[in-house]
Amino acid sequence: QVQLVESGGGLVQAGGSLRLACAASGSIFSISVMGWYRQAPGKQRELVAAITSGGSTNYADSVKGRFTISRDNAKNTVYLQMNSLKPEDTAVYYCNANGIYTFVRTYLEVWGQGTLVTVSS
Repeated sequence: QVQLVESGGGLVQAGGSLRLACAASGSIFSISVMGWYRQAPGKQRELVAAITSGGSTNYADSVKGRFTISRDNAKNTVYLQMNSLKPEDTAVYYCNANGIYTFVRTYLEVWGQGTLVTVSS
């Protein structure tokens, strides 16, 4: 069974920084893509950033230049460094993994439980 466990959310003032981490557990051989999504109250879940196992990244326009995604393949962990945070970044942030290859089976997609990020003005 593969699980994603997020950490690092919390309350921060506008202009501040937070770092989210998401660790995948299980007998994992490799993970193709890991990423972060967010869902604000009353809005649809949206992609924030994603990174492939080779290090290629993709960002939402709203976070380009402020957020940085990275991953440690050896630890099956993905990070999201969030700088210059704005109140509109307030949301529940979800970790996502696609193409998870274990020694038992392949998982197409797995989601974390979410971590709340609140940015006060």
